[in-house]
Amino acid sequence: MSRASLSGKKSKSIDNTGFSPNSDAAGRRLINRDGTVSLRKKGIPFYERISIYHSLLRMPRLYFILTVFGIYTSLNIIFATIYFSLGPDSLEGTLLADSLSERYLQAFFFSSQTLTTVGYGHISPVGFVTNVVASIESFIGIMSFALVTGMFYARFSRPEAYIRFSDHFLVAPYREGKALMFRLATTKNNHLTDVEAEVTAAIHVTEHGKATTKFYQLALEFSKINSLGVSWTVVHPLDENSPFSDFTQQDFTAGRLELMITIRAFDDHFSNTVQQRTSYIQQEMVYGARFLPMYEQSKDGKYLHALLDKLNDTETVTWQH
Repeated sequence: MSRASLSGKKSKSIDNTGFSPNSDAAGRRLINRDGTVSLRKKGIPFYERISIYHSLLRMPRLYFILTVFGIYTSLNIIFATIYFSLGPDSLEGTLLADSLSERYLQAFFFSSQTLTTVGYGHISPVGFVTNVVASIESFIGIMSFALVTGMFYARFSRPEAYIRFSDHFLVAPYREGKALMFRLATTKNNHLTDVEAEVTAAIHVTEHGKATTKFYQLALEFSKINSLGVSWTVVHPLDENSPFSDFTQQDFTAGRLELMITIRAFDDHFSNTVQQRTSYIQQEMVYGARFLPMYEQSKDGKYLHALLDKLNDTETVTWQH
């Protein structure tokens, strides 16, 4: 990696990124492609490190549904076991069962009716203890479904940017020189305005036998646009003010670097600010290529079609550098 560009006076490193420069994990991502931080916290008990609300809110949709179903089934199994252990006379209206498994299934389905407060009336609790257990289960059911309904609403109403980034960043010709660039676009029918981009380069180096990470705020051709209608190619000119100003293709390929991207915008539909992050590492670089257009005019001339399947389309270019 070229060291001259890292020591230039115009490319001063910054230390306000929130990441430590003393990187024992040099070469590994600080931010994942999905925007999550490559960080695991230790030193305190597990229950103090985990927020159940945040975990459920950010959990993938399928995992969330499976988690809710798992909790629902587990509660039914617990209460069905209690009803079963109280004996066959604890539940009135159960059918004569030839096996213990049939008795248990009847107790399980009674628990399901009680937990959801459906109450078909075919089976009813008998005795003080059984009624107490059924009352407790009904209360737990009411509280549980209120919490689950709240979580469904929170997940549904949570503002999201719905931004998709190109799979690679490019080093391409730019005016009289070259520039580093990547592309992004919105995938939903939301409308983002006042879109801001912030790009921080993390360069992992070894100084005096110790691994360290230097951070640089990259100047962009445009750091803010009024509206993200079609797509946006974010460009960082590799001029004298860039920490990569004298990087060659070999420097980029051999270097241990990461581009940390933060996009902030205002969503008209949510009337709220949304944010999305991602990162690129040197293995995701394409040197000597440029993006192809990803939009076309409709046949009747009334619309402009954004071709999202062409977000990653590039072509190889050659230039003197």
